[in-house]
Amino acid sequence: MEQRNKGKLNWLQRNLPEGLVVDAAWLKRQGFSSALRSKYATRGWLEQVTRGVYRRPPALLFAREQDTGPRWQNVVVSLQTILERPVIVGGRTALEVQGFAHYLSAAGQREVHLYGDVALPKWVGKLKLDTKFVFHNARKLFKNRPLIGNVAEREGTQQASDGPGTESLRGDLVRQIWGQWNWPLTMSTPERAVLELLNEVPERETFHQADMLMEGLSNLSPRKLQTLLVECRSIKVKRLFFWFAERHDHAWLPKLDRNDVDLGSGKRMLVRGGKLDRKFNITVPEKLDASV
Repeated sequence: MEQRNKGKLNWLQRNLPEGLVVDAAWLKRQGFSSALRSKYATRGWLEQVTRGVYRRPPALLFAREQDTGPRWQNVVVSLQTILERPVIVGGRTALEVQGFAHYLSAAGQREVHLYGDVALPKWVGKLKLDTKFVFHNARKLFKNRPLIGNVAEREGTQQASDGPGTESLRGDLVRQIWGQWNWPLTMSTPERAVLELLNEVPERETFHQADMLMEGLSNLSPRKLQTLLVECRSIKVKRLFFWFAERHDHAWLPKLDRNDVDLGSGKRMLVRGGKLDRKFNITVPEKLDASV
C-alpha cells in the first residue's frame, strides 16, 4: 500500500505543476481519495486553497517564503490545461495582457474578463484573489466560434508566431507564455478582444475608454477583422466598431468589405441625451470625455 501511494505521489508531482490548482473532482478521477487528499495536505504535498480546491505549493523554501497564493493567471491556466475547460481571457483583460493597458484605466477592484462556452465552476468565485473574475458567454457574441477543442489542445493548423512568447491558434485566439514555468495562457487576439470590449459599451466600458483604445489600434489585421465582423451577432458592436474606426481613419479600414457585414436596421439608442449619428443610426455622446 505504501509503495502504491508513493507511486501516486510521484504521478501527482509529474502531472500537477507547482502553483496550478485543481478541484477535488479532478483528484478523485485520478484515484486520489478524500483520505489521501487529507494526508497530502497534512504533509504539505497539497495545499487546500478553498473548500474542495487544491494546489501544489512551491517545493523550495525560498519560493514558499515569497509565495502569496495563486494569482488569476494560475487559475486560468489550470482551467485551460489541466481541467480542460473551454474558457479564454478576453475583452479588456486580453488587451491589457497584450500591451494596450496604457489606453485603458480601470477603476476600483481589478476585473479579469473570461469568455467561455459553459459557465465557470462555482469554486472559482470563492478563491481569495486580488482580482474579480467576470464571465461572459462567448456564444452570445460570435457564431461559429466554439472554444471547445481550441483552448487546451494544439491545433494542427497553427499560424506563425505573432511575436516573442506568442503562438497563434486560429484567427481569433493566441497563446502567450506566462510565468516562470512558461505556462500557456490562451486569450483573444486584439481583433477579437476589441469587439468583446465594445460589447460592454456603455454599461461596463465608457465611450471615452473605447475611443482611446481604438485610436491606438493601428496595426489590426483586416483579414481577421473581416471574419470576426461577419460572424459577430451584435449589431451594436459592429456599428460602434465602424463608427470608431472611421473617427480615427485607420489604414486597415478601407480593406474591410462592409457589404458582407450585417449592420441591421433601425436606430440604436446607446446614450440618453446623446446625438444621433445618421450614418450608423446610433446615439453617441456629444463629447467623448472621461465621464462617458
